[in-house]
Amino acid sequence: QLQLVESGGGLVQPGGSLRLSCAASGSIFSIYSMGWYRQALGKQRELVATITSSGSTNVADSVKGRFTISRDNAKNTVYLQMNSLKPEDTAVYYCDGRYRVIDYWGQGTQVTVSS
Repeated sequence: QLQLVESGGGLVQPGGSLRLSCAASGSIFSIYSMGWYRQALGKQRELVATITSSGSTNVADSVKGRFTISRDNAKNTVYLQMNSLKPEDTAVYYCDGRYRVIDYWGQGTQVTVSS
């Protein structure tokens, strides 16, 4: 079973940057497709970005050109680099690990973009 722990959230001003990390344990990290999702207050959880076990990436249109997902299999970690942050990026960000039809989720980390 895959355990996921997110870190790196916090308060940042509009236009600023943050890098989220998601550390995995308990299973073979490299076989999992990994993703970042977010959920703003009162809204549904939405996809931000995904990266497959082979390194192919997909990024939501709302963050394209600003956010980058990457993974380091040697460190069992997936990252989300967030640049040019906007107030509408404020949400709890969740890490997801998927193998076949099974999803594992982290506890989430809060990102607040505000002046």
